[in-house]
Amino acid sequence: MQPQRYQIRFPVDDLTRARQDEAYFTIVKDGVQRRIGFHDYAEIYRHPGLYEQLYYQRLKCSSPARLSQLLHQVVRNAGEHPARLRVLDVGAGNGMVGEILAEQGTARLVGVDLIDEARRATERDRPGIYDRYYVADLSRLSRELLAELRGWNFNAMTSVAALGFGDIPVAAFVPAFNLVANDGWIAFNIRESFLDATDTSGFAQLVRRLLHGEYFKLHHFERYCHRLSIEGNRLYYNAVIGRKRRDIDDACLAEP
Repeated sequence: MQPQRYQIRFPVDDLTRARQDEAYFTIVKDGVQRRIGFHDYAEIYRHPGLYEQLYYQRLKCSSPARLSQLLHQVVRNAGEHPARLRVLDVGAGNGMVGEILAEQGTARLVGVDLIDEARRATERDRPGIYDRYYVADLSRLSRELLAELRGWNFNAMTSVAALGFGDIPVAAFVPAFNLVANDGWIAFNIRESFLDATDTSGFAQLVRRLLHGEYFKLHHFERYCHRLSIEGNRLYYNAVIGRKRRDIDDACLAEP
């Protein structure tokens, strides 16, 4: 069955001054024009194939494939087998990263996302990819759910195109990181400006501490083109892959 095709229109007014998370587009469906924000994932996921058509066909997003392939390569270079990974996919969305990891033979694959629309889209478009898919706020896990997640014995975590812009804040990233066993693999990407010294946001500061501290050992760092903006400009992200050394604790979060 061929995925539905949408008539996607980008605004003609000048959005070059708008932040990346303020961009929007419109689709025309049944003669009605609908405006959708680029980060209104719940609305995007309700339309089968729209996420893929917008981000991966129109805007040439490369991150799911790039991060998955890099993780596979780095793990192999370390003398380990990727098929032994038990992965927590944070901000799993509609399962694009999970699909690639499953094709690579990942041993266990668990997705988690904040919105139920993401889970529904995954079940609709990529059924059976995850061993389990949780709809949960990682910053507010119940004792029962935390125990259940720990029971998966994760030795890897991925988070692709989900960090920053408030999608996954520090309060959610830290519990996910801490669910991975020590010496487990952590793979994520982040917009390059988040690592600029002028960025004083909580997440940017945390990542800089991880890259230079005792909590994380960096194995691979790479700048690459994540996707195009609606104006056709290249948006660069950094791929970060390494081993977790220890849990992020209050001392790490309290560092200036």
